[in-house]
Amino acid sequence: MLAIAVHGGAGAAPRAPLSPAQQTLYREGLAAALDAGYAVLERGGASLDAVMAAVVQLEDNPLFNAGRGAALTREGAAELDACIMDGARQRAGAVAAVRHVQHPIELARRVMEKSRHVLLVGAGAEEFALEEGLALVPNEYFRTAERVQQLQHSLQGTPGSELVPQGTVGAVACDARGHLAAATSTGGMTAKRHGRVGDSPLVGAGTFARDGACAVSATGHGELFIRSVAAYHVCVSVECRGLSLAAAVHETLRERILPLGGQGGIIAVDASGALVLDFTTGMMFRGARDAAGRYEIAL
Repeated sequence: MLAIAVHGGAGAAPRAPLSPAQQTLYREGLAAALDAGYAVLERGGASLDAVMAAVVQLEDNPLFNAGRGAALTREGAAELDACIMDGARQRAGAVAAVRHVQHPIELARRVMEKSRHVLLVGAGAEEFALEEGLALVPNEYFRTAERVQQLQHSLQGTPGSELVPQGTVGAVACDARGHLAAATSTGGMTAKRHGRVGDSPLVGAGTFARDGACAVSATGHGELFIRSVAAYHVCVSVECRGLSLAAAVHETLRERILPLGGQGGIIAVDASGALVLDFTTGMMFRGARDAAGRYEIAL
């Protein structure tokens, strides 16, 4: 069954509730990504193309922590990570700590399809982007006034009550042939050290897909998702232990990550097109759509 889910990050709810106008903007952003991905599936396209289309939309939207509007390092720069995985052939591509690639998810796919590697980082990844003809942009392109404000609050140790969660973005999809795919993109955590890499670009931690099992994209406490091998744990629990997708996601979030002191969210889709969107934080920006008529946008 055709199915796609997207997320725009998970985190603590702001002390001041989102205004109706803010809620509308976030909902519109999630809907644009969801619809872009589902349009690919509807015309018979591959799940891989669908998740990339959805994530590109989120990377272009400065409300979300990926691409333009990414969180900033403690020096005030944007360093971006992304990963894409094709469940049909277990192929994956990822990039980390890139500073000038407008759409990191596009570069991750080029790594998967046009190189013999899985993960490229920093200057090496950007050199490959130039070889592939991808346009680079100044680092200033990614900075927004809100992310600068978040950085200032973080460095001062006084988080602002008006600031909304700023987490990873991602998408998972099942196409008409039953093939699964996942994609994740992020600016990481605010005030991170230069060179820090989270779970998003790490296969099996923040992103994983295998046909016959499931596709997963995670958001949250990156270091603990790495230590828990979270995305892979969901898939192996479905494939080898016989858990339902919902049970596997629930267990991963609450029995593996939460006891370590971490919180976050996971979106996932299984081989039947069943979608799960679960989280242990106060909020997770999310959306789901399938051929059975489900259409959900929620904050």
